[in-house]
Amino acid sequence: MSLTESRLTRTSAVTGSAGGTELTATAAARREGPVARAALRAVVQWTRASAAVDIALHAAARAALSTVRPAGALIALVATVGLVLGISFGWVEWMTAGAAALLLLVAAVPFLFGARAYDVDLTLQHERVTAGDDVVGEIVVRNHGPRAALPGRIDIPVGAGLVEFGVPLLRPGHRVVEPLEIPALRRGVVRIGPATTVRGDPVGLLRRERSFEDVHELYVHPRTVEIPTTSAGLIRDLEGSPTRRLVDADMSFHAIREYAPGDSRRQIHWRSTAKTGRLMVRQYEESRRSRMAVVLAAAQSEYLDGEEYELAVSCAASLGLRAVRDAREVAVVTGSRIPRVVRGRVRAIRHLPSASPRALLDGFSGVDLLESTMSVADVCRLAAESARNLSIAFVVVGSTVGLTRLQQAALAFGSDTVVVGVVCDERAHPRMRAVSGMNVLTVGTLDDLSGLLLRGAAS
Repeated sequence: MSLTESRLTRTSAVTGSAGGTELTATAAARREGPVARAALRAVVQWTRASAAVDIALHAAARAALSTVRPAGALIALVATVGLVLGISFGWVEWMTAGAAALLLLVAAVPFLFGARAYDVDLTLQHERVTAGDDVVGEIVVRNHGPRAALPGRIDIPVGAGLVEFGVPLLRPGHRVVEPLEIPALRRGVVRIGPATTVRGDPVGLLRRERSFEDVHELYVHPRTVEIPTTSAGLIRDLEGSPTRRLVDADMSFHAIREYAPGDSRRQIHWRSTAKTGRLMVRQYEESRRSRMAVVLAAAQSEYLDGEEYELAVSCAASLGLRAVRDAREVAVVTGSRIPRVVRGRVRAIRHLPSASPRALLDGFSGVDLLESTMSVADVCRLAAESARNLSIAFVVVGSTVGLTRLQQAALAFGSDTVVVGVVCDERAHPRMRAVSGMNVLTVGTLDDLSGLLLRGAAS
């Protein structure tokens, strides 16, 4: 082997891409004669051509797999086998079957034309709806091509489902408007789109699709109920009592004590000072701060079924919504998904946005019942650590959480925080009871929550 051939062999072995081969070939060509340069250029061109062929073959394979349906693949196999065997052995029946299958495939090809002649515009009347409400919108299909577009079909994914529209024959520049009506959806964040034009033959051998970029995220909010304002009913009654912490200035008067260095002179009680001959100052009990927390249990083991969890989500959303509308400080917390491999070693909770009613309801649209998460007691513990100076906390759980576990969850909050447990049980009658210093509301329907909170102060 000559020196040139040896270098050419090493160059081809070392470089694996067209770009690398070209750089190596250029360097080697500067040192060798015309023959070596020609050989190296041939290697570069061959590598480029091979790469282009590979790309084209992969693209053709992808296009074929997306276009040929299982029935089309079967007909293609029948055509190939029938023609090969019929021509090879002179079997007329096999030749006839192969020719008929081939003719069927050829006849299906024209139905694929015009798949990209459409403009599709998808609009929704509302981007946010309440669970149980219908979704209304429209879809506009326009033929922007220079020729008439054959009839076709448009598929619109709606979550895990699919909505289909039939498109008639459209002349150039014409359009068709179809109403989009999606039946009642469950709470969640539903992805609608992208719209996909589908062209195919009547037999179902070939199909051609084109997807558009128009995608909508529909927020399906939980159902809520109007509950009394936080300045009335049970919440007002619970927050009206002062705490047991003594301070120098507040709204609730507690007692008179002797003056101590550092006390404010504005708190001196002059009448008591005149009687005792010593400076006496007023002392107060600290009033509860108007700050609320809503804790929603999220573990599957804490609910009887999914419907009970939806009731709990609606109760928590109603409480949080009332607080936001009353311009209160509210922390809305639920469990967060924790991988099984680190469960028990990692603590995590999820804070829902509460800056506005829309943000809060959007957050509730995305909460799920989780198989791997912390218990409600652990969620309350983290919620108490992250939200200080709470005046009242609502803990919303399912019917499988007993009173003992609910009391353990309540212990996570400080002694100055009033804890109200909301037990969601669709089989139970509404009632309110006091259990070990905490109020427990049992609701069977969403409307029960409003009545219990309204009657709470008088009960």
